[in-house]
Amino acid sequence: MSERRRASSDARQARHAARELAVQGLYQWQLSGNSVTSIEAEFRSQVADDDLEDHENWHKVMEIADLALFHELLNNVVREQAELDAVIAPLLDRRIVDLDPIELSILRLGAYELTRRLEVPYRVVINEGVELAKSFGATDGHKYVNGILDKLASRLRNAEVNARRR
Repeated sequence: MSERRRASSDARQARHAARELAVQGLYQWQLSGNSVTSIEAEFRSQVADDDLEDHENWHKVMEIADLALFHELLNNVVREQAELDAVIAPLLDRRIVDLDPIELSILRLGAYELTRRLEVPYRVVINEGVELAKSFGATDGHKYVNGILDKLASRLRNAEVNARRR
């Protein structure tokens, strides 16, 4: 593999790992009500915790993650939660409070990236959401996430979506 390809692959893995951590942090924030600052600090401190049951996998994710992106995603999704929910809610077949907390975390993350991180192609946002739902969500949760993020992308990035479909 060429050096350029390896660097591109490493960067892609780092961004994916950051999104994994962000989804877990958002889930914890929803369920615990703890501050984002304390959740982020807890995540970062667990790298040094030898008693952590799944220490090796956690350490690996933290080691490769783009921690600046993790910080941005976690903090900004929480800060903009009401606006993100307002964008997502019209596309849902149920009330937002009735969504599975993991799926809601992924949808909020996807909505944030579609609205605020325009340098990320909409298809990447959808694919990442689907992969995260497959990893952390319910059995068919990825199908629901895919449908909602696809509709959201059509609304928020209509020109990009239409250009891709041509």
